[in-house]
Amino acid sequence: MDFSFTSDQETQRNHLKELLDEVCPPEYAESCDNEARPPREAYEALAKHGWFGLILPVEYGGTGGSAIDLAILLEEAGRHFEELAMWLFRTLTYGGYAVMQHGTREQQQALLPKVVRGELSFCFGLTEPHSGSDAAALATRATAVAGGYVINGQKVFTSGMDISDYCLLVTRTSTGAKKQQGVTNFLVDTGLPGIEVRKIKTLGQRAIGTTQVFYTNVKVAASAVLGTVDQGWEAVDSYLWYERLCLSAARTGAATAAFEYALEYAKNRQQFGRPIGKFQAISHKLADMKVLLDVSRMLVYRFAWLMSQGKATRVDAAVLKLHTGEAYKAVSDMGLQILGGYGYCMEYPMQRFFRDSRLATIGAGTSEIQRNIIARGLGL
Repeated sequence: MDFSFTSDQETQRNHLKELLDEVCPPEYAESCDNEARPPREAYEALAKHGWFGLILPVEYGGTGGSAIDLAILLEEAGRHFEELAMWLFRTLTYGGYAVMQHGTREQQQALLPKVVRGELSFCFGLTEPHSGSDAAALATRATAVAGGYVINGQKVFTSGMDISDYCLLVTRTSTGAKKQQGVTNFLVDTGLPGIEVRKIKTLGQRAIGTTQVFYTNVKVAASAVLGTVDQGWEAVDSYLWYERLCLSAARTGAATAAFEYALEYAKNRQQFGRPIGKFQAISHKLADMKVLLDVSRMLVYRFAWLMSQGKATRVDAAVLKLHTGEAYKAVSDMGLQILGGYGYCMEYPMQRFFRDSRLATIGAGTSEIQRNIIARGLGL
């Protein structure tokens, strides 16, 4: 198992870093967070330079990149601004990957070239007020009518709905013996009549944030179905595996930025006549942060490699999500402690890492759920 990057991947990473240094410097990320403003300029710059086509087929204008290429992209984007990486991952996963894997030829031809050019943005509608960790217990219903379907229901935590062109919406079209049966996925135009979007104020992730969405007699054409009617849960499961990789890579990048900031601060902040990093209480925190990050990166690229080999398992995905989420939370917490009172001040970026990282152990599968998956894999 070789985790080293190819020369092309190293070159791509360097070019990406140079671009993001220019279009997404720290002060830009800070202003987006403070103003609750999506990082649209940086998002569009990534599109202009071809990064949205990274994993898509050459026939649609992409470059046919691997899961490892994707992890490199999301880690570097996350190191500059986690919410930029989140926006990027949603479009690449729920737009590019989902349509590439389960779309009809017509859907692929209509949508994938636009994804490559950065002309479309996607989000994901799964969670409902009464189905969070028990995601398959969803109740939003799509009823078949002449020429299509009518959708009624409510979703919550549909992040990016207010800035997306399409929502990959998970609905129930029938009732089976198991709740995973009778699920159908739709590519829903977010501008359709009957859709009401309400922004939710959150502790972190404020530049893009999340939303509550109400669907009232929303009419969609039969061509909006993504995949097979009543058999969409397996597809959802595959998207969530891809999501695990993207989130973990992005959060490892963000945790790295938090660590680098704390390390630089510890080298320069003087107390009792010497840099605070010389005190064991501080140096041991930085050492622990370094270990957490090294393990996170190893797990990210191990999982990417397993995916590229078709060998990734549900347990592998859970181990990855659990460790990287907990590591990001721990790194940002220790970083804030190293900065002391300044870490608690809004003018310093550590508070943003601290706020944003708290979602890592809750969203997209709580740490408790990941532990359940791992335990079942052990036969418990």
